[in-house]
Amino acid sequence: MKVPLLDLKAQYRRIGAEVRQAIDEVLESQQFILGPTVQRFEEQAASYLQCSSAIGVASGSDALLLSLMALGIGAGDAVVVPPFTFFSTVSCITRLGATPIFVDIDPEGCLLDTRKVEALFEERCRPNPDGQGLIESQSQRQIKAILPIHLFGQCCPMAPLVSLAQRHRLHIVEDVAQAFGASALPSPGVAKPAGTVGDLGCFSFFPTKNLGAMGDGGLVVTNQKALAARVKMLRTHGANPKYHHQAVGLNSRLDAIHAAVLTVKLRHVEQWCQERIRRARLYQKLFSETGLVGKQIIGLPPLGSGKSHVFNYYVIQVKQRDELRQYLRQQGIQSEVYYPLPLHLQPCFADLGHKRGDFPNSELAASQVLALPMYPELALKQQGVVVQEIKNFYRA
Repeated sequence: MKVPLLDLKAQYRRIGAEVRQAIDEVLESQQFILGPTVQRFEEQAASYLQCSSAIGVASGSDALLLSLMALGIGAGDAVVVPPFTFFSTVSCITRLGATPIFVDIDPEGCLLDTRKVEALFEERCRPNPDGQGLIESQSQRQIKAILPIHLFGQCCPMAPLVSLAQRHRLHIVEDVAQAFGASALPSPGVAKPAGTVGDLGCFSFFPTKNLGAMGDGGLVVTNQKALAARVKMLRTHGANPKYHHQAVGLNSRLDAIHAAVLTVKLRHVEQWCQERIRRARLYQKLFSETGLVGKQIIGLPPLGSGKSHVFNYYVIQVKQRDELRQYLRQQGIQSEVYYPLPLHLQPCFADLGHKRGDFPNSELAASQVLALPMYPELALKQQGVVVQEIKNFYRA
């Protein structure tokens, strides 16, 4: 049995008629850039995420870049970020002339280790004389923001980060590219949609996401009117009004056809998140029955509670990862590695001066993580085959 990592055709078969009707309406209108279709999606997304403003942009990468631009982050500034993440989480910092200050992940959840962030602030930073942010002693850069990543669909612990940000007057920009629909905990017992805890939240609508467009697309959300207005201005070349440029912005607008597709999919995303969670629980049960967990299978993703993890990806940590992946490929089972080389070891960031061993948890995760097939239409029988073949590999 062949088992794909993701089957977008299965999703399209469920909603194809709705999608085609929505696209036809845009074609009939011939309004492709911003306009009422994009505005309608922005309003519905803001309602779903329980925030005051949602701004459609061209990609998740642009969402991050525009958010940092809106905060005025640039040369001489620094942003705290983990090295185990997708490239654009860090490239958005360096593109602006700012410096990423890497902090390692926790080994279990692969998320930014909030205790290490606190240790960084206590051991290597001093208050900025103007009272805004911190000065990092090694780089002498001013830390202005923390950029946590809700990786694989799992929410980063936000309560300690909110406390640190308030104490040191720092901004928080959430990378929610992989966690649309998830719930974060900004304080004990209080749940909020991921992306609405910090100053700005950044989403990707790449087709593989829980909420995916038919191409690239992104979203910036905020509850601060001034930031929302600045992001809107920056996404259209910094113009306000038209042809009067207040800043050097980007050409980064969500296309109307993508917005139409996303409006259709938004009606289904809650159900899809629940279906992903159910499949994750079945994986958990099947793997627990193999006797491999804690041995050859080093770790399973935590199930969490509620929607703290919506499983954009189902990622396990295993021994002999590359050999296992090759074996699964031979059996017709797709898998993927997110991410094989942490960003502090990427050639393009060599000037930051990091070396192997600087962030051991990120490096270990990069050698062990393996994403297995996960999507709402994944058949229970297919999951059984995936687990059985993994068991066969380790028992051989």
